Amino acid sequence: MTEASFRVSFAGPHVSIQDQGRPGLMRYGVPASGPMDRRSFAVAHAALGNAAGQPGIEVSLGGLTLQCESGAVTVAFVGGGFIAETKAGKLGAWQVLTLTAGDVLNIRPGPWGSWCYLAFMGNLQANEWLGSHATHGLSGFGGGKLATGQVLTIADAQTRADLHGPIPCPIWARPRHLLRCTLGPQDRFFAADTLATFTSARFETTDAFDRMGLRLRGPAIAPENALSIPSEPILRGAVQVSGDGVATVLLSDHQTTGGYPKIATVLACDLNSFVQCRPRDAVAFQAISPEHAVAITRHDAAGFALYMERFRG
Repeated sequence: MTEASFRVSFAGPHVSIQDQGRPGLMRYGVPASGPMDRRSFAVAHAALGNAAGQPGIEVSLGGLTLQCESGAVTVAFVGGGFIAETKAGKLGAWQVLTLTAGDVLNIRPGPWGSWCYLAFMGNLQANEWLGSHATHGLSGFGGGKLATGQVLTIADAQTRADLHGPIPCPIWARPRHLLRCTLGPQDRFFAADTLATFTSARFETTDAFDRMGLRLRGPAIAPENALSIPSEPILRGAVQVSGDGVATVLLSDHQTTGGYPKIATVLACDLNSFVQCRPRDAVAFQAISPEHAVAITRHDAAGFALYMERFRG
């Protein structure tokens, strides 16, 4: 068996092992987790010909440094506009390259984006929890957060020099600042002028974020007497509003139930780009009908499937 091994020289906050997620368990109180930017994660694996669902590394703005201690493996580096530094020089994201024993890979933030992904042409060995390698940020269950000194092993490591080079970076990979959403399910608890403010005002992302959610700064959109509603299931993309009128967009590690009112739900296809926003970026919400949301989602899925066809052969 051909193996490659890497030592983690440095790993910033929220750098973890992820796979496609842990669906179907929220009814039992288990978050789905998985990558923050699901599409970039999928592209990284597709560019290498990996099967869907294989684990990879999610890198935050904190960055990551790996040293290849043995073997060789081809990797894909996809997501936000991060910079990879190797002995060959600097590369932007959306690249395929090969790392060999002695190489050092330093990933750091570039001009845009908050998350990027490193996929290996091989099987990244990692712990499973409830059938998935996806790391739940708060508990650390799953593949786990990366720590300095940790050794990563890639089983069945392969190299493919013919794949080296850039991967086309589509426009949807860029940060999205206008978030399409459907109002509700608790929009009835907000006054008409509050709803109008929500869909017309400028908000700003903050540094109060983790894999559970991202808090926004902007005009207060406080609900009216809705803080005693029964706890109910929550979805990724829900815009939850606390009693002080502060909105939080829930993300990959979101809790499975909650009692705060949700003023709106952001379309899933917009979330992958939204998470690439950085603190103090401006965002706004555009309310659309459920029928329009379904049409947009289908059109978007068809476009993504067409993009992914380039990796099948």
